[in-house]
Amino acid sequence: MKIWYNKIHDSRRSMVEIEADEVSIGRDASNTLVLKSPLVSKRQAVIERSNGKLKLTNVGINSCMVGDSEVLGGEEREFAIGETVRIWPYTVNFEIEEAAPISRQQLEAHLRSLMSDLESRVHRKLLERFDLYELETNQFGTEDSILLLERHIEDVCREMGLFSEQNDALLEELIGMTLRDYVINELILESDDDRLRTQQLTWNEFDVPATLVPERETELRNLLHFTAERLKLAEQPDLSSKIRQTEAHFSEVFPLVRPHLHRELRRYLILRSLKKDLKDTVFGFGPLQDLLRAPTITEIMVVKSDQIYVERDGAVELSGRRFISDKVTESIIERIVAQVGRRIDKSQPLVDARLPDGSRVNAIIPPLAVRGPCLTIRKFPAYRFTMDDLIELSSITSAAAMFLRACVVDRRNILVSGGTGTGKTTMLNVLSGFIPHRDRIVTIEDTQELQLHQDHVVTLETKPANVEGAGEYTIRDLVRNALRMRPDRIVVGECRGGEALDMLQAMNTGHDGSMTTVHANSSEEVIKRLEVLVLMAVDLPVVSIHRQIASALDVIVQISRRPGGRRVVTQVSEVAGYDADRKELVIHDIFNFRNEQALTPTGYMPTFIDSLMEKDLLKLEFLYGETPG
Repeated sequence: MKIWYNKIHDSRRSMVEIEADEVSIGRDASNTLVLKSPLVSKRQAVIERSNGKLKLTNVGINSCMVGDSEVLGGEEREFAIGETVRIWPYTVNFEIEEAAPISRQQLEAHLRSLMSDLESRVHRKLLERFDLYELETNQFGTEDSILLLERHIEDVCREMGLFSEQNDALLEELIGMTLRDYVINELILESDDDRLRTQQLTWNEFDVPATLVPERETELRNLLHFTAERLKLAEQPDLSSKIRQTEAHFSEVFPLVRPHLHRELRRYLILRSLKKDLKDTVFGFGPLQDLLRAPTITEIMVVKSDQIYVERDGAVELSGRRFISDKVTESIIERIVAQVGRRIDKSQPLVDARLPDGSRVNAIIPPLAVRGPCLTIRKFPAYRFTMDDLIELSSITSAAAMFLRACVVDRRNILVSGGTGTGKTTMLNVLSGFIPHRDRIVTIEDTQELQLHQDHVVTLETKPANVEGAGEYTIRDLVRNALRMRPDRIVVGECRGGEALDMLQAMNTGHDGSMTTVHANSSEEVIKRLEVLVLMAVDLPVVSIHRQIASALDVIVQISRRPGGRRVVTQVSEVAGYDADRKELVIHDIFNFRNEQALTPTGYMPTFIDSLMEKDLLKLEFLYGETPG
């Protein structure tokens, strides 16, 4: 039996061959397979082989994964030969005759690593020729500077003998990934979906080389067309589906494309890709460029310069891409935050910012980030979700959606709560779409994310302190100022401090129909969270805080993230008032998530139902027409 194993972020795999039918795994040297990591128990698992099947017994403290199933300490699980076992941070495969097939993610990580090594070598040679940072600063993106850089890249590749015959095997490995990237980039650039806002990040002048060879470009266009036909991309309904189809099935189509990739064309395409990647590094966002444009990716997490994770379809995976060095990573972080007038350096090593398309950015560098620059980008959706989209995605039911629409139009104060990444801001955006166009709206955020389509909208954003430590304007300052701006409604992106008190007071002083979000795990926990936030601003008795909340809030919308990454509304509750006898707030669920199936009406009639009915905003069949599944 052969056992193949590798660290999850490492594409290189090791192999041991075992004749015994029982294998012990752990970090202690006495084990059959030794996995050297403090995260692995001294004796973590025992694998037994019998009748073509394997059985894993977890004898350690930490859990293991067999396929998609978690195996806790003391549990057993049977699995087939070839199925993947994950003992963090290792992936282990068992084979009888031959090596386990490498996964698509492992293969891509390996190929990206080869490409990054190649780019690093070219980059070092370029730095010997001239100062790339000077080029970036003084000739940012000009046609002459781009042409100069491309010519130098060609010269360096010749000096290195990159396209000599001994490197043909390397180019052969890289060409499939390179061509797939071309297919995906072409799909993004040619998309005619008006809702997409990726054009702000396309950097067309860098995607298309200044040193084109018309004959090779014609061959490339023909190959892209041929590949798109074989992948049946025209049959896919939208851009995201086309990209997923390409990623999932390109390897099946590539053998049909390979005969058309003669040696000169392979060299040209690799060189073209090198030029684009290095221009992205000098003038753009480096390896983040393509990730930012891909609509299938919702979050980008740079752990270290050589470890970039992405969230795709609710799952976090290693992208395989990497920065050339920590210095380049810091340079690109500085470029990102400079676009919105922020700065980051050793005296201010932590910053929140946003990209031109509204994506949220958090960056932290040494000395705070010990292992090197760290960057997290929460990508803004490629288009603004509507309530219909959320219903189609089963994030909310039509009955609950109709009820919330009625609440917004009837000027009920709404609070959206949930954990990190559950979609609170998306829900706030959707609900704000129901606000009548005649209303004057003031939005207040740390970094602007809300996109309201009404005409009469005033958008306010916080400002950090300057170098001298002065000039800071917080959300609390902006909420207070908003009260003097004659708003009909105030929408605060998130309450995470003393501004919660000001928001409650605003809701209590004639600004009905206002909305905000907070971090909380249930409608009941929202109250505890608001208690803490209000106490950050002023020392009040809990009874007084509860009375303020009872008179200010009408509806709480709770959002949760289910296993698999799906985001759903799990509670729609009314804050029905304050019970003086029990000295607590009264909260009743109008809808809640039951039987792990769907959002279901509880049968509770909100106290303001008469108002909704009188104004013909809601019909009872919409509210209670659904029955539990």
